[in-house]
Amino acid sequence: MEDANVKKESKESVGKDFIRRIVEEDVKAGKNDGKIITRFPPEPNGFLHIGHAKSICLNFRIADEYKSVCHLRFDDTDPTKEDVRYENSIQEDIHWLGFDWQGRLFHASDYFGKMYEFAVQLIKAGKAYVCGLNEEEIRQYRGTVTQPGRISPFASRPIAEHLDLFDRMRKGEFPDGKYVLRARIDMESPNMKMRDPLLYRIRFAHHYMTGDEWCIYPMYDYAHPISDALEGITHSICTLEFENNREIYDWVLDNIQADFPSRPRQYEFARLDLKYTVMSKRKLLQLVENKNVSGWDDPRLPTISGLRRRGYTPESIRKFCDLVGVAKANSSVEVSQLEFCIRDDLNTKAPRVMAVLRPLKVIIDNYPDDKSEEFDAPLWPHDIPKEGTRKVPFNKEIYIEQEDFQEHPQKDFYRLAPGQEVRLRHSYCMTCVSVDKDPNTGKVVAVHCNYDPETLGKNPQGRKVKGTIHWVSAKNAIPTEVRLYDLLLSVESPGDADFFTYLNPKSLEVLNGCMIEPSLAAAKLGDRFQFERQGYFSVDPVDSTLGKPVFNRIVTLKDSWAKKADAAK
Repeated sequence: MEDANVKKESKESVGKDFIRRIVEEDVKAGKNDGKIITRFPPEPNGFLHIGHAKSICLNFRIADEYKSVCHLRFDDTDPTKEDVRYENSIQEDIHWLGFDWQGRLFHASDYFGKMYEFAVQLIKAGKAYVCGLNEEEIRQYRGTVTQPGRISPFASRPIAEHLDLFDRMRKGEFPDGKYVLRARIDMESPNMKMRDPLLYRIRFAHHYMTGDEWCIYPMYDYAHPISDALEGITHSICTLEFENNREIYDWVLDNIQADFPSRPRQYEFARLDLKYTVMSKRKLLQLVENKNVSGWDDPRLPTISGLRRRGYTPESIRKFCDLVGVAKANSSVEVSQLEFCIRDDLNTKAPRVMAVLRPLKVIIDNYPDDKSEEFDAPLWPHDIPKEGTRKVPFNKEIYIEQEDFQEHPQKDFYRLAPGQEVRLRHSYCMTCVSVDKDPNTGKVVAVHCNYDPETLGKNPQGRKVKGTIHWVSAKNAIPTEVRLYDLLLSVESPGDADFFTYLNPKSLEVLNGCMIEPSLAAAKLGDRFQFERQGYFSVDPVDSTLGKPVFNRIVTLKDSWAKKADAAK
């Protein structure tokens, strides 16, 4: 069953979009006896991405709102591209998002026998025929958007001949591409999809579900409506690119004689397009196969497995889908909207800790060499109603961020500089007195400071300390690897251009030698934290080991991506 939070969201945060208004009107009108059954029908030929998450949320939530069920059905009609590992990943993704199909898991291949029977029925009725034109000839006969198509010379052959050829196709007597089964509709239709579309093609390929039982496989436009009708689906909700397919969807169901448990109708909504990334499964597959990314779960990808590995929460993705809404027109969504949702979710979930990503050593000259302290640092800010602290060790030598020191400070730089005082988070105030430099490069390699022992946990009398910086103890810090992720593409959308040209070379920056506070040694795989002043990070579930976490940056604390996007224009 669905997670309780998902049900609460579906009732409280989701309004009546146009799809839900259609569903509500159908229920009031008593269509399909007032039943509502939806489905999510992915092809098992790749991993799901955040665009699929929008469809998952819509279909499963509508079913929940009417105390019904959303079927999960794999559209496994092309054995040359499908794999059981994709099917397993899809099931994992849906469950992770918080949804469940309640045992209603199906495959289009479950209905191959029925589909074949219906195809024979269409041939007998003179509504389908076996065509021997090759792929290029079919394209030429189809015409263009301004010119009508021409009827195939095979269409006028006797019905008995078509039945015989189709039977022989089924028995495997012909090679791939020799024949196809086509619907006989209208070669002059303004909808190109209706110009005698293909219903079956020959494929000598092993199917991961049916093995070698079949060597002919139905096309999507034929298999999809039949699968919906056989399962009793009432509302076949899909994205806008299938709008022109609706006419053939209806034609198939209207021309098959069968006692279906429902008469489903197709409705289309705008797909989700996220800027500065790739939303095509074909292009995502290219990125994976060309090793531009580490795999389908690379945290730079918009795949659900990639977002999960990066540290996104299912709640944040569901909220993002709510924020985007269900519309009738396609549009592109800013990355900042997705970032807002994960920041908002992690604000109350991610404990605060300290990590120094680009360390600069600070030596506190007037701190005793043999002294060591531990401070109780809160895990949560004052505005989060949660309690909890962790121990933060303090010694003579600490690390701060390189960017928190300037030898020659610019105007309005309130962090550490010669003669300038700062407060160390959860600790003392200190003032820079000198620096050590590399004699060859002149680069500052260490900073010397004096601390004020009277300033622990309070402001110094009569002094204004404007800057507060984070730090870790040099003696106790744990060195670790941190991965900083940025935009996958350098342009909003490359369109039809070669998107490889626009891959952002800085989409991943790996920082080695980062220093984290010792409390993070106990961090578990997938744990999420806010590194104070840095952003939200998670423990990578693949490359981390106990005591040696590798951190992925989920998101910065501010909308830095939107600024970069503006600068790139």
